[in-house]
Amino acid sequence: MEKVIDTIDVQRRQFMVGAAGFTFGVAVGAPALLSGEALAQNSSVRLNDWVTVFTDGTVAIMSPAAEMGQGSLTSLPRIVADEMDADWSKVKIVPSPANDKIYGNPGRGYTQYTAGSATVTGYFNSQREFGAQVRQVLMDNAAQRWGVPVAETSTQPGVVLHEKTGRRLTYGEIAAFAKIPAEAPKVAVEPVATANFRLIGTDTPRVDVNGKHNGTAKYSIDVHVPGMIYGAILREPVDGAGVAKVDDAAARAVDGVLNVVPLKYGVGVLAETPWAAFQGRKALKVTWGSKAQGAGFSTDGGFAKFSNAAKDPAHPVIDWEKKGDAAAKLKTAASVVDQEYRSDYAYHAQMEPLNSIAAVSPAGDAVEIWCGVQSQTIAVQQVAAALGIAESKVKFNHYLLGGGFGRRGNRDADFVIDSVLLSKASGKPVKVIWTREDDIHAGRFRPLYVNRLRAGLDTSGNVAGWYHRAVCDHVMAFMDPVRYKIVKGRDPIALLGTEVPAYDIPDRTIEGVLEHTGMRTNPLRGIGFTANSFATEVFVDELAVKAGVDPVEFRLRLLKQMPRARHVIEETAKMADWKRKRPGRGLGVAYVSYSGTQIAGIAEVSVEKSSGAIKVHNFWCTIDCGVAVHPDNVIAQTESSIVYGVGLALTERISIANGAVEQSNFFDYHVPRMRDVPQMHVKLVQTKNHPTGAGQMAVPLVPSAISNAVFALTGVRLRQQPMLAGRVKTALLAGEKRFA
Repeated sequence: MEKVIDTIDVQRRQFMVGAAGFTFGVAVGAPALLSGEALAQNSSVRLNDWVTVFTDGTVAIMSPAAEMGQGSLTSLPRIVADEMDADWSKVKIVPSPANDKIYGNPGRGYTQYTAGSATVTGYFNSQREFGAQVRQVLMDNAAQRWGVPVAETSTQPGVVLHEKTGRRLTYGEIAAFAKIPAEAPKVAVEPVATANFRLIGTDTPRVDVNGKHNGTAKYSIDVHVPGMIYGAILREPVDGAGVAKVDDAAARAVDGVLNVVPLKYGVGVLAETPWAAFQGRKALKVTWGSKAQGAGFSTDGGFAKFSNAAKDPAHPVIDWEKKGDAAAKLKTAASVVDQEYRSDYAYHAQMEPLNSIAAVSPAGDAVEIWCGVQSQTIAVQQVAAALGIAESKVKFNHYLLGGGFGRRGNRDADFVIDSVLLSKASGKPVKVIWTREDDIHAGRFRPLYVNRLRAGLDTSGNVAGWYHRAVCDHVMAFMDPVRYKIVKGRDPIALLGTEVPAYDIPDRTIEGVLEHTGMRTNPLRGIGFTANSFATEVFVDELAVKAGVDPVEFRLRLLKQMPRARHVIEETAKMADWKRKRPGRGLGVAYVSYSGTQIAGIAEVSVEKSSGAIKVHNFWCTIDCGVAVHPDNVIAQTESSIVYGVGLALTERISIANGAVEQSNFFDYHVPRMRDVPQMHVKLVQTKNHPTGAGQMAVPLVPSAISNAVFALTGVRLRQQPMLAGRVKTALLAGEKRFA
C-alpha cells in the first residue's frame, strides 16, 4: 500500500541551463536520508533536470529510463556520477518525470522510451558531458572561494582539492555558497577509446535489488488511493469487433458490483473489490460485432498466405537492402540453396500483471495516473488524447515495472486507458488489474513470420549472391502509427535482423512483405531479430553443410574483415570446446551483429527420440557491447536473454483461430521452468568502443543455435520455431524415412 511521504523542506538555489537543454541544481538543507521516491513525488523539493547537490554531500541524480529489471536505474546515474566524480555512496537516484524535451533519449529521437536495448548507448554521451559540466562548475566555485586558478584544482570522489595548499571542499560544502552560471561551461569529455573511468566498467549492487528482495520495492499494483474502486473489462475477442449487444443484469446482481460501463472495445465493470469486478465481468453476456479485419484469420491460414507471398516474385515488396547484383550471382552460382523458415506468434509473458490507477477530476479536465510503463511520455500523450485535455493536465507517477519486454511500450497504452475511461465514468479513482487470461487474450504479439532465403555458392564454397524475403504482420502500423508514418511504411520492428551487416556478402537483396491481418502486434524482446536472425543463422549453417565446411569456420570466413565478430565466435568456440565429440549430444553455433553489439552462442542439446523433446544442457555465449557500464549486469541480462530465447525456441507459441487467441494462461502457454534452463557460460569482452545494447542481444542466438545443434546430432533440420516436441518427433520420423 502506498504511504504518504513526509515533506522535505529543501530550498532550491539557482540552476544552470546548458546548450543542449541540460540543467542541474544545487540545493541546501538536505535531510539525513533522501529517498528517490520522496524526491520524485515531493513538490517542495522540485529537483531541476538532472543533478541536485545537498549541503550534507548527498547527490541526487535523475534517471530518465523505466526500470523493468534490466538495471537502467543504476547504469545511467553511474555515467553522470563518473564524470562529475561523485562519491557513489552518497548518490541517491530519482526516477525522472515525463518530459521528452528534457529527459528524452538522444538515441531515440529524444523520446523518453525505454526499449530496444537503446538506453545506455543513447544517453551515454549526453550523460557524460553533463556530469563533466557539473564537476567543472563545482571546481569553478571552489577556485573562486580560494582565490586560485581553476586549473590548479582537481577532484576526488565528492571533493574538490587544491593540492598546492592542501585545501579541500566537499561537494556539500560548495553547495552552501555555489554560484551557478547562466550557461553551462563548455567541456570536452575524454574519447571512449582513451578514457580512464572510475565507476563506468566496474560493478556495484543494483539500486533496485534490495527493495525487491525485502518487499519494499514499489510497483503500481501496490498503490492504494483513498476512495479507489476497481475495474475489469471484458474485451472484444478480435481487435475492432466492437460490442453489438450487452445483457448486464447478472453482472449488476453480483455483490460488490457498482456499475457496468459500455466502451468501444468492450464492457467495463466497476466494483468495490477486484474479485467482485472479475465476477461481474464473468457474468456479462455480450454479443460481439463482426466487422473486425482479423475475423476468420487463423495461424495455419496465415502461414499458407505468407508462404505464397514469400514465393511469389510478382508480389509487392518493401526494398529493405540491396547491394551488388544478387540475381546475376545466383544465376551463375555453382550451387544454390533455397529454404523457408517459420516463426509462430509469441507472447511477452511479463510477470507483473498489467495494471494502472487513474483519478480523473470531477470536471474531466485533469487526471492523475499511477503505473509503470516503458514510455512515460507516450502514456501521457495517450491519456491526454483519450480525455481531450492538454498533456500538462496529466500528472504521471511512475513506478517499477515487473517486466516489460516491449509489452508496456505500445502507443495505445491500452491498460492505462482502461483505468482512465473507467475513472471518468465513475467519478472515482479506479484501479484496473489485468488477469493473466486478459493479458494473453488481448496480447500484442511478436508477429507470425515466413522467411524465404536463397543463396549461391561458387566452386570454392564462397557465398555468391544472397536473397532474403521476410513476410510477416505489420507491427508499427498497429502499435505505433505515428512512427509508421514517419518511416513511410518501412517497419524496422518487423524487418530488423534480415540484414547481414558483418558477413562478407557483397551481392545481396533483402525484401519485406508486411501483411494487414488484423492481429495485435508489438515489439517483443529481440524484435524482428528473433525470427529473421533465426532464419539467417540456420540458413548459414545449411550453406556451411552444402560447402562441406565446419559451421564455425564457415562463419569466420564470412567475417574476415570483422575482428570483433571473429573474436566473439572464436572465444565461444573455445569455451564450448567446439571440436570435442559428445556422445548423444550435438553442438550448434549462431552469431548476430545486433545494433553494433557482437555476440555469439553455442548450444549443447540432446533429443528424446520417443517424444521429440529437446533438452538444452549448456549454452556458451560471448558478448562484446563496447564499454560495459555495469559489467556484472551485462552478464545477468545476457543470461536472462538466453532463458527468454529458450522459451521462444522450444515451447512458447500463440495460435489464432477465427481471429481469437487460443491460449489463456501458463498451463497452455509454456514459459521455461527451472528444469528447462541450461547451464549458462557467459563471457563479456570489454572493448574501447561506444557502448551498444545488451538487454536483449542474446535472445535471437538461442533458437538458431538449438536448431543447428539438433541437425548436428540427428541430421534433421528444424526450420520452424518453437521447436515443439511434436514437431520435432514428426521431423525425426520424416528424416528416418528420407535417410532409409
